[in-house]
Amino acid sequence: MEKIKLGISSCLLGEKVRYDGGHKLDRFLMDTLGKYVEYIPVCPEVECGLGVPRKSMRLEGNPGTLRLIVTSTREDMTERMVSFAQKRVAQLKKEDICGFIFKSDSPSSGMERVKIYNEPSMPVKAGRGVFAGIFMDNFSLLPVEDEGRLHDPGLRENFIERIFALKRWREALGNKKIKKSLIDFHTRHKLLILAHSPKHYQLMGKLVAAQMSFPRVDVYKQYQDLLLEALKIKATPKKHVNVLQHMMGYFKKQLSPDEKKELLELIKNYDTGNVPLIVPITLISHYVRKYDEPYLQEQIYLNPHPSELLLRNHV
Repeated sequence: MEKIKLGISSCLLGEKVRYDGGHKLDRFLMDTLGKYVEYIPVCPEVECGLGVPRKSMRLEGNPGTLRLIVTSTREDMTERMVSFAQKRVAQLKKEDICGFIFKSDSPSSGMERVKIYNEPSMPVKAGRGVFAGIFMDNFSLLPVEDEGRLHDPGLRENFIERIFALKRWREALGNKKIKKSLIDFHTRHKLLILAHSPKHYQLMGKLVAAQMSFPRVDVYKQYQDLLLEALKIKATPKKHVNVLQHMMGYFKKQLSPDEKKELLELIKNYDTGNVPLIVPITLISHYVRKYDEPYLQEQIYLNPHPSELLLRNHV
């Protein structure tokens, strides 16, 4: 797989573009995830013509009518930022990006819970940065996160799982035998999708089965939307357990009583939060290789992202 293109707030890569001349380098994003992605850095404030350092800004008004105001001079920068954001988003649409990582709390780049000030009351965390808001309105289903939320292991795993899935989907669309590729993609992603949303999997299956009845472009658009909607839904331990038990069924004739007991105990320990998901996954992967199970060998669920990212190692 080619590197995944991701938009990112420039300061998270160590670029000294913040209002105080500093940066907010994130080592995981730069050194670990950075091995697998090609970043497209964006600093809305610098790119719209503001210098470094510069006077701080903040959001004022109400969530539906926010203004971007220079704190000390009261200069209104809203229209300038909106104009820039619309042009930059149009450029990003040509870049084939699979997601965006924003800077938390930023009045230009915060994706949620950005402080909104209304004198003399206390600020409320109910805003979106001006650039982030316009981006998200134009890429409504594209995976987005901020670096603060990515410190949560579950949110980090979900985001990275989505960007890898979207990249695989786009590569499938590039195959000349697209009908076969769609069926193959859906089959290989069955267990991954079921771990998030059985309902979406059923809808996607019906769409694949009836793909010849609809215009090709409509089918691909609907399938991608359903895929992104499904994977955004949290994969819970209960749903993972159902998938693990489903995979175990493929070995009911091969496993010895002791092997079955061991696997069931690991699945139970995962369900109760005593071991991470990687533990039963590792044992099942061993059985897939040992008994040469062809269907499970093709299941993306067992390897949805590089193991070096250690995303399934949390409890």
